[in-house]
Amino acid sequence: MIDNHFLQSFLCFSLVPTTGVFGLTQDRPLRNAPFLFIVKTVSVPTGEKDSLTSQYNIMARKSKNKKAKTRNGGERSRPKEKEFTREPWHTDVHPEIKKIVGAILFFVLAMIFTLSFIGKGGNAGNFIYRVFSFLLGSGYFFAPLTFLFIGVSLFFAGERRVVGITLFGGALFLFSNLAALHILIGPGRGGFLGSLIGKPILQLFDFWAGLIIVISVLVISVLLVLNVPFWQRKEEDGDAEGEEDQKESALTESGLLKHINNAVKSVLEKKEESDFSAHTFQTDTSPSQSASVSSPLKDEGSIALRKITRKFDYKKPPLELLQGDRGTPSSGDIRANANIIKRTLENFGIYVEMDEVSIGPTVTQYTLKPAEGVKLSRIVALHNDLSLALAAHPIRIEAPIPGKSLVGIEVPNRSIALVGLRALLEQRAFQESAHPLYFVLGRDVAGFPVFADLAKMPHLLISGATGTGKSVTVHTMITSLLYRNPPEILRFIIVDPKRVELSVYNDIPHLLTPVITDPKTTVQALRWATREMDRRYDLLSVHGARDIVGFNAEIAKSGAGAQHGEGESPEILPYIMIIIDELADLMATFPREVESSIIRLAQMARAVGIHLIVATQRPSVEVITGLIKANITSRIALQVASQIDSRTILDMAGAEKLLGNGDMLFLAGDTARPRRIQGAFVSEQEVKRVVAFLRETDAPEYNEGILETKLEEDFRNIDTEEGDDDPLYADARGIVIQTEKASASYLQRRLRIGYARAARLLDLLEANGVIGPGEGAKPREVLIKTAQMTSSDVLEE
Repeated sequence: MIDNHFLQSFLCFSLVPTTGVFGLTQDRPLRNAPFLFIVKTVSVPTGEKDSLTSQYNIMARKSKNKKAKTRNGGERSRPKEKEFTREPWHTDVHPEIKKIVGAILFFVLAMIFTLSFIGKGGNAGNFIYRVFSFLLGSGYFFAPLTFLFIGVSLFFAGERRVVGITLFGGALFLFSNLAALHILIGPGRGGFLGSLIGKPILQLFDFWAGLIIVISVLVISVLLVLNVPFWQRKEEDGDAEGEEDQKESALTESGLLKHINNAVKSVLEKKEESDFSAHTFQTDTSPSQSASVSSPLKDEGSIALRKITRKFDYKKPPLELLQGDRGTPSSGDIRANANIIKRTLENFGIYVEMDEVSIGPTVTQYTLKPAEGVKLSRIVALHNDLSLALAAHPIRIEAPIPGKSLVGIEVPNRSIALVGLRALLEQRAFQESAHPLYFVLGRDVAGFPVFADLAKMPHLLISGATGTGKSVTVHTMITSLLYRNPPEILRFIIVDPKRVELSVYNDIPHLLTPVITDPKTTVQALRWATREMDRRYDLLSVHGARDIVGFNAEIAKSGAGAQHGEGESPEILPYIMIIIDELADLMATFPREVESSIIRLAQMARAVGIHLIVATQRPSVEVITGLIKANITSRIALQVASQIDSRTILDMAGAEKLLGNGDMLFLAGDTARPRRIQGAFVSEQEVKRVVAFLRETDAPEYNEGILETKLEEDFRNIDTEEGDDDPLYADARGIVIQTEKASASYLQRRLRIGYARAARLLDLLEANGVIGPGEGAKPREVLIKTAQMTSSDVLEE
């Protein structure tokens, strides 16, 4: 048994709020109070139960006496206390049961009226048909339809359904249809009730206005029967129903248990929300977890080329020359950070559900799922507020994450892990790939290895500020390709205007020419590459091959192959990779020649196995022109100084929020959104060890024709273009005088030259008195007309 003193204290504590919350007054029955719930739940002796009941009655009388006092302090005659009487039996029936019973009754009425219409209702059915056919006329069939409509509405009604409104709407539905029959078909068609309603409407409003009124009432009746606004959101429906459930169930004994269960359930749900999963970056990621950006090609040509590669006597550098991953990332208290993100968004009215957390080598990505109806732009706009709350800068918001219905918030780690090249080269996905141009990029935000295939890009543009890891990224690509391919399969043309970054690769057997550092030599090498491209296309055309993969596969299958040319046997065409470490210096020296060669190679060289990797630290439109961007769609953006530079590289913002040291955004040519990757690190000492090993295995075989063939002839025009005595001056003078148009853009189109040369020609024409000076947006005045041209001018033309 429970102690009497404890039970009395508990009852006194529970009865005081009961009178205020549940409104226990003299006209409220006691059976709805929580008092009886306690008495029924706790075993109490009979004597104690009577004592407790008498105490409760005393408290109830005091409450009634207070309400009986008048405002002037007097006391009215105490009204006679009402005894607790039992309510009518139908009040004990659940509201849902009432509606289901009503729906069944209306279904029965609909069936009876239908059977009466076909003569199967007996004597009562015949009587019903005679009476209602007089009242409804031809609209008799609307009666069972109305009953069926009301029954279905009640059967599927929610707890908020008001039966009276449903019945009223059903009556309007029937009467509006009868009136419509009277107006549309004629008098008598709607029966006595149709004439009673439709005739006054016709007399007052005429045909069209009356018809509009009847149709409007019909629509209103349907809405009243359904009682569901179509524009209302489901969330509001659920909230309102939940509030009514709480109010109704609070007056019942079972409602108390329901509220207790709901409270426990809400606590458990909050506990489950906080128990999100976290994926931690591991330095020994299994090969099955690699996440390649571009999957390796598995075509027959690549497999055949792979078999040929094994036949060459090529000793790959040992992996022991490189180092693996170093360090362990630390992201702090991820649970606390997740709660901070959720609470900060809730402060601005954005409710989210936290999902998994991925700890990468550089950043930690917290994923969340916003509630329905939340615009992603609102979350992105809170970038600075989240950065302040997390005390982390810079953070990046990816909304949404590609392939997921989640939003990612990337927070920098307190300590980062160094991604080593060796660990990525040991991955099974890299070892088993069939294509020779499969190279290493790094690890993504979850720590999974990322590889890419240059043959599918097919060219790559790299840009970033000084000291952000641009040269290390280029070293990583070159080194990973050297570990895969012998010189017979892959050759390099390396351009290093800075003279210190890529000169370490001199004298390796994969080079077609020594590392180029002179801009003029670079232009010559690019022009040789375009001629080599044309030669390879002619060779593919002779053998009926579609691309270099098909050509090499045919050569691999046929062995020596058919004789061609001067009796030489066809050989496998190696891939040629042209790497330019700093494009800005070349564009400042020979912009037209460099741009035209790069554009032509980017447009056509893919099929013959010539690929470009262009890097620059100046992501401006003067360096990365529109034509270069249009033809090189795969890009890597490292940290840049401003959002404008990021848009120049990626056509979107984001690179200005990177952390440097190889932190990059990789935009593949076949994707719309960039992917954040921590680039692999290879030190200068590691590169030197690999290069030293390659120098010992084989000697370089340079192609002397790249720098000697047509050298003087190719650069004669380049040198003369820099002087004042331009050979195109006479042509420009004749065009301007004949057409009386003098503008740089016009001369560019007519003479097919660059803007700089056209501007110089205009300056020469102005200095010689052919055209007048520029006057802002106005066209220049042509001072010499066609009639004033001398005979020498005509001969020059």
